[in-house]
Amino acid sequence: MKLMKLALLLIVGSLLSGCVLTKLVTVPMRVVGAVISIVPVAGNSVHDTIDGAADVVDDVPI
Repeated sequence: MKLMKLALLLIVGSLLSGCVLTKLVTVPMRVVGAVISIVPVAGNSVHDTIDGAADVVDDVPI
């Protein structure tokens, strides 16, 4: 039974590495940027800044 739990933990750990971890961070950033883009004057520039930051986080080599 302990071996099954260890195997499951290793499988889940391997699935949560790399791209998945950065997506967990960047998806909420992109959603907030999309919501802020509705603001008439400064919305698009703030959205572009948040989107650029999310791109940088996506490029982090984990």
